[in-house]
Amino acid sequence: MKSKFAAIAAFLICMLPAARIEHAQAVMLFSKKDKQEMERLLQSLDPEQHPSFSHLTDEKNFIETLPKQDVEEKEEKEDSPEITGEEKELLSRLVHAEAKGESFKGKVAVANVVLNRVGDGGFPDSIKSVIYQKNAFEPVLNGSINRKPDRESVEAVEVAVDHDKKETDALYFYNPDIATDGWIKTRKVVERIGNHVFAI
Repeated sequence: MKSKFAAIAAFLICMLPAARIEHAQAVMLFSKKDKQEMERLLQSLDPEQHPSFSHLTDEKNFIETLPKQDVEEKEEKEDSPEITGEEKELLSRLVHAEAKGESFKGKVAVANVVLNRVGDGGFPDSIKSVIYQKNAFEPVLNGSINRKPDRESVEAVEVAVDHDKKETDALYFYNPDIATDGWIKTRKVVERIGNHVFAI
């Protein structure tokens, strides 16, 4: 009875979308009786309810098929670029215009603000849309965003798009010495880097 439950439990675990290869490999260790139970379970699957499993006739096919599909899906996601070269160029120009004279860390933090906005539901969902959102960034209004970025700004953007090296979770930044907008000063400050404060 226990072996029957073990076979059913292992099979159901392997059916989960996020199943790991180790689960499938564990099926190979079943006794002959467990394998017979697995075959009965596979045969009992309704092809209309589970079309993705309709071609599976035994545990060997199941083991060979599921991990391969899982790996292919992961590879497709990794191959699709999240940020294009054009977006990086635009972001580099913004960083150059907004953080000229600031430290490398400060430049990365400015780029992070744009990326954080893209991921936040209260802002547009692309780098270009965030940067060109009405009255969002001074360099767009005065045209300085059109200037070629320096090497450090380009490198700062490369670091910023690496999510493991995020400098800040802030959604706003400003220079408190020259900022005239009263509303921005009401935001909660989470960090200060150079002449900029970063807020949420």
